[in-house]
Amino acid sequence: MAKALQKIKPLIMGNGSHARSLMAIQNRQKGWWSNVEMGPPDAILGVSEAFKKDSNPNKINLGVGAYRDGEGKPYVLPVVRKADDLIRAENLDKEYAGIIGIPEFPLASAKLALGADSEIIKSGRNVTVQSISGTGALRVGAAFLAKFHSNKTVYLPTPSWGSHNPIFKHCNIDVKSYRYYDSATCGMDFAGAMADLSEIPEGSIVMLHACAHNPTGVDPSREQWKEICQLVKSRNLFPFFDMAYQGFASGSLDNDAWAVRHFADEGLNFILTQSYAKNMGLYGERVGGCTIVCQDQEEAARVMSQVKIIIRPMYSNPPINGARIATKVLNDPELYQQWLVELKGMADRIIDMRTRLQEGLTREGSSVNWQHITDQIGMFCFTGLKPEQVERITKEFSVYLTKDGRISMAGVSGKNVDYLATAMHEVTK
Repeated sequence: MAKALQKIKPLIMGNGSHARSLMAIQNRQKGWWSNVEMGPPDAILGVSEAFKKDSNPNKINLGVGAYRDGEGKPYVLPVVRKADDLIRAENLDKEYAGIIGIPEFPLASAKLALGADSEIIKSGRNVTVQSISGTGALRVGAAFLAKFHSNKTVYLPTPSWGSHNPIFKHCNIDVKSYRYYDSATCGMDFAGAMADLSEIPEGSIVMLHACAHNPTGVDPSREQWKEICQLVKSRNLFPFFDMAYQGFASGSLDNDAWAVRHFADEGLNFILTQSYAKNMGLYGERVGGCTIVCQDQEEAARVMSQVKIIIRPMYSNPPINGARIATKVLNDPELYQQWLVELKGMADRIIDMRTRLQEGLTREGSSVNWQHITDQIGMFCFTGLKPEQVERITKEFSVYLTKDGRISMAGVSGKNVDYLATAMHEVTK
């Protein structure tokens, strides 16, 4: 025993070559992540953190992209609570979903987007899978394009949703852009968009926001959509639709899906992503769908097999509870009708807040043309506020928004709309 203790004593005392060896190993181990740089904070989460620390009782958080009720509180749709209660009463198990989701969801989701009478669905040309909300759907679609599409470049509108760029880059798809928003008019630069799309190399992927463009709230008119569709077709570009706000923009599911269905009627194949975060308020449930439109049923079978292969090592299978809620609402006629009413109620409240904000600015005596507030649509509004005006409205009035002047109209309520109008007038007059 004494001899054994003598052997390990240098290690215990921290002396000798053994101790030096251990220290060298520890130093090497400490260096594994020495090359990791500090990443920038998330712009929107940073806004929310600053908001929480502010003690001003009049503070307003217009950064977060989530619907709020008239009291400024998170809102759970009554139809969602009802569907959730019905599902719990069924005493279902918690087994894994399949790779493409719970069985009833993909078809219900495809019908919502493409229409119940869609030729694509009837002919079996759609490959639709449940995804981890819209973000996950985009990731699946991007991964499929990276593996099988001949052109590895996607063109995003300027600006586009902040996550579009990294999602495609993480899949090793090159990201470029085309003109979209005109900061001078706070509207769409349609001529610029058409000019850029006309010069994009054939076969390129083009990202299109189906409705309620994020972050600008600026959408093409139906006539403009028709022109875009013809150009995409003539240039042999591949459309990738992101539809995160169906029904939430105008209050009509069919109106908000019009562009997607027009492209389908024109015979174009495309990828479509859907999210149920906004239109059902299922933010934390992470419910979405990804659809790839194929040439025929045989092609669809091959594509589906590869999509499953992509999903399996990525997240294996999606969560079940939110998809069960969404499916229950979509497939139960009574719940579906209730959802339509509640969905329109959310959209109408946002539209009303746009009108009241514009009227408030006029009442304040503003000489700025705020017509774009009501011309834009959906959850977000590009106010046209400059970075220095954003800094001032936050510092002086505790109104929190992103540096590009984007506000979430869902955070505007009857209680704060007049205060917001006053603040916007003060920093722009």
